[in-house]
Amino acid sequence: MEYKARIADDLLAEKLESFGATLVIGPKGCGKTTTAKQKAKSFIEFQDEDKRTDYLSVANTQPSRLLIGDKPRLFDEWQDAPKIWGAIRKSVDDLQETGLYILTGSTSQTVETPHTGTLRISTMKMYPMSLYESGESNGTVSLKELFDKPDNFEGCKSDLDIDGIIYAICRGGWPSVFRIKSDKARLNIAKDLFDQTVNKDISSVDKVKRNPVWAETILRSYARNMCTLADTKTIFADVRSTTEMSESSFFDYISALEKLFIIEDIDAWCPSIRSKTAIRASKKKNLIDPSIAVAALNIAPEYFNTDFKTLGFLFESLCFRDLKIYSSLQRGRVSYYRDRYGLEADAVLHLGDGRYAIIEIKLGSNEVEYGAEHLNEIERLIIKHNEDEPQVPLRVPDLKIVLTGTEYGYRRDDGVLVIPLACLKP
Repeated sequence: MEYKARIADDLLAEKLESFGATLVIGPKGCGKTTTAKQKAKSFIEFQDEDKRTDYLSVANTQPSRLLIGDKPRLFDEWQDAPKIWGAIRKSVDDLQETGLYILTGSTSQTVETPHTGTLRISTMKMYPMSLYESGESNGTVSLKELFDKPDNFEGCKSDLDIDGIIYAICRGGWPSVFRIKSDKARLNIAKDLFDQTVNKDISSVDKVKRNPVWAETILRSYARNMCTLADTKTIFADVRSTTEMSESSFFDYISALEKLFIIEDIDAWCPSIRSKTAIRASKKKNLIDPSIAVAALNIAPEYFNTDFKTLGFLFESLCFRDLKIYSSLQRGRVSYYRDRYGLEADAVLHLGDGRYAIIEIKLGSNEVEYGAEHLNEIERLIIKHNEDEPQVPLRVPDLKIVLTGTEYGYRRDDGVLVIPLACLKP
């Protein structure tokens, strides 16, 4: 199968240019090894059963010998031979060069290393594929160009209809789906990933035996509360209604699912627009890819013909995934804003240089006006704050965006940009 270019390709190239070694992390099945192989000039695969015994023997006695080879040299499933970490760290110190090594591996095992690798081994996070990487976004709107030249936006048209969005949510951004010809069969990848997570990975991540039913129950509760401010007590109460899980066990399972990069909650943005006590600071519940929620709920694309409310939350999760990917080269981070007065921005996208966008996510066109009003009110409050407290000014949003699942994008008279998700690219 021809390699599908990833946004992580450029991110990895930048890491290799800056650091001696790069550790690529992310959920199982997101394409870490395949992407790393595009940059590597030689590699060691510890899962190669024909060579595994020899590799591990050398790694345990004289790991530096495995470093011999063309650079960058890739070590896949490196956690099977943890001594390789120290050998790489020393090699980077000795050679004083960049782009020497790449490490990738399953997230199913936490490895204790004697040294952190700080300033020698940099970490890079990968996600499943975005709509642009999978070819479902036409990429007519560049997120970077929106920030650099916002006045140039003249509108756009999406090629992905609502059925296409529903299918993309259910299928997920897992690269292996594109080796499968049947659309129906592609839906099985997320289901299998979910099954592997609750039946195997939840226990192998740190070699602690855990109950698959409990893990499944937690993920199902998360799926029901996707992109909401349901607090941890609510999730725990939901889980306790059908299990005998203790609170300490609950938090242990949550921690394991975070280590597996399955759970990835969204932090709150807490500027001093109003009184700090007015701002909701709890995390918004989210998973790394909305397809995991679909698998947890055991539903199919046809289900959403009668449940647009759930679809709206899953679409929001899809938007979070893609925004994180598209902004990764600019050190982007995504949060949300909501206060007790009902004012909200579903997403706040901060770039590494301080610029930011406030974003409302609306699946259909009928909610665009409502979303735009929220964005304009947040901007108005920031301007007022700066007038009232000039000694501690807040940056005014660089962009106000309503991200949609609709066909057409345009600029409103109030400066809000309405943009279909399936038009975006980095």
